[in-house]
Parts: sequence; structure tokens; C-alpha cells
Amino acid sequence: MPPTRDTILAALRAVVDPETGRNVVDAGLISGLTLSGGQVGFSLDLGTSGDAAAKEPLRRACEDAVRALDGVDAAFVVLTAERPPSPAPAASRRRSDKKDNRSGAIAGVRHIIAVASGKGGVGKSTLSVNLALGLRDLGLKVGIMDADIYGPSLPRMLGISGEPQSDGKTLTPFEARGVKAMSIGFIVEEDKAMIWRGPMVMTAVTQLLYDVDWAPLDVLVVDMPPGTGDAQLTMAQRVPLSGAVVVSTPQDIALIDARKGIAMFDKVNVPLLGLVENMSYYVCPHCGSRDELFGHGGARATAEARNTPFLGEVPLHLAIREMSDTGTPIVDSQPDSEQAQAFARIAQGVKAQLDARAQAPTGPTIRMG
Repeated sequence: MPPTRDTILAALRAVVDPETGRNVVDAGLISGLTLSGGQVGFSLDLGTSGDAAAKEPLRRACEDAVRALDGVDAAFVVLTAERPPSPAPAASRRRSDKKDNRSGAIAGVRHIIAVASGKGGVGKSTLSVNLALGLRDLGLKVGIMDADIYGPSLPRMLGISGEPQSDGKTLTPFEARGVKAMSIGFIVEEDKAMIWRGPMVMTAVTQLLYDVDWAPLDVLVVDMPPGTGDAQLTMAQRVPLSGAVVVSTPQDIALIDARKGIAMFDKVNVPLLGLVENMSYYVCPHCGSRDELFGHGGARATAEARNTPFLGEVPLHLAIREMSDTGTPIVDSQPDSEQAQAFARIAQGVKAQLDARAQAPTGPTIRMG
């Protein structure tokens, strides 16, 4: 039986703010309460101080009180303030044992890369999963996080189901095919609609990053939702991304949206690791003829115009879709196929970009004598 607004507020009345001695409901600290089946979300007001670190224990107490209710599958609580906090970084809300509060880095994770697209339906999630497996095949310790809160696809694509284990503070990621994985899809039912506003999405993304025991990883691949909204800005502004991979199909309309995604990463100073053209061409499985159904070469031309690496082309092939739907990604199920090799080459390009950036000098070198 899903919880009601009254039962949630009753549970929250047991949570007392130690600064005022009043419970959080009667003190007027709770707002934006949202219910969707067993999913609960709301905001906890910081007042005018904006001291997120000081209110973090209270936020967790509210979250724990709601999660303890029968019928609650997931609870997300976001801290809000009447004016933005000044010098303290937003990342300081998270526990110090999970990350470096100065940089937003996740302890034990060397690189975080975002796989993004300007619009939906271009194969971004398929690329994310096969890229993660391709990086694994290059000898890296890899994780993949599904940041698409409204349309999580990672559980199906990796063939994983069930709820993640937790010690009450930290979630243990699933391990499948040699990679660690976490998605909101493991926490809520597959057919449940996520009816959340921006702050709730931002909180969920932040928790999937910092409340999960990712370490040790060489690379965490983050499958972003399409577009340039709250989840993308949360990642770009709060997380030290090593770079982004932008996916597009060859059509002009898709490339227009892809360029918007590129512009967003430019604006927030996230390096672009390269562009990928998905559904680049179709090879008939019967006669072997090649057709360029959606045009061809647009992503390469865009990359060249921006002096950005072009990471490769992925063909439109029935096996890619079939293997994704059955939870057996093409890189693992048909590793010698041309389509799997296309993903492998992209993984090699991404690794080369990360290696080059890691070796690049961070400042001027002064020689004496």
C-alpha cells in the first residue's frame, strides 16, 4: 500500500531540528512533497543561511524516517535555500568519507566521463554500455551509472534485476560482465513513472554518484539523459568530469541538437573527448549492400569544424538492438562482428584521449640553469 501525504508528514513530525527544537513539519521546513506510488520526494529548507553541510544530518534523518514507512520504495530529499550558498561548493553536502569536498571527486575513481546527446533516440545508452565494456576489454576497472532518471535503461541492457544492497549509508553497485553498475531503475519499478521536478532529479543524480561504493575504478561512464537540463547541469557543475562523449545520428536535426549539447559542455568548461556518429549506415544482412539511410558523415564534419576528435561510426544493425534488449550487449555477445569492433575502436579513442589529458602538463615548467 503506497504511503499517503498524511502518513509521510506524521513520520516527519518525529524529526526534530536540533537548532530550533521544533519538528521539521511544524517549523515549515518541508515543501514540494511529491508522491508517485512508492516514490517520495520533498525539499528541506535551509532558511537564509545556506549552510548545507550543517543541515546534512537533518536531511538524512528526514530521508530515513520516510524510508522506514511501509510502501516506500525510494525517498529523495533535496536541500534548498532562499538564496544560493556563498563560498562552500554544492558538493560539500555529501559525506566527507565518500569524496574530496574541495573538488567533488569520488574517492577511488580516477576518471568520470559523461556520454551525452542533444536529443533522445540516437543510441546514447547503447553506446554507453558498449563503451564501458570496451574500456573493460582494454584492462581498465570500469563502472557505469545511469543518470537518466526519467527513462533508465541500464538494468535491461545489462540483464540485471533486483534491489541493490545497502549498509544504511552506502549502496553496493551491481557487478555484471566485469563492470560495476547503478541506476534508479534498480530502486524503482520498471513501469513506474518518475514524476519529479528538477530539484528531485538533481538530488537523485547526486546520490547515485556519491552514495554508491564505486571504488576502485579507472573510469566511471555516466549515461546522461538527452538534452541540456537539470541532470546535465548537475553533472557538469558539481562533478569533476574528465570529459564528455557526444552521440548523434547523421541527420541535420540530430546534429543541430548535438551541437547544443557540445555548446553546454563548452560553457561549463568540460573537455569534449569526441563525437560519435551512431546509425551511420546500414549493411543488408542478405546481400551486403551498404545504404546510408539517414545521410552520412555529419558528425565527422561537425567534429572537424570544431577541431574535436571524431571517435567513430557505428552501423545501424539489427543485432545491436536485439542484444541490447536481451541484456547481452554486442561487445560481449558478438565480439568479432563489425558492429562490436566499431564500439571497440571508440573505446580505444576514449582511452587515448584520457591518457593524453592525464599526461598533459597542468602548468608552466620552470627550468633552472
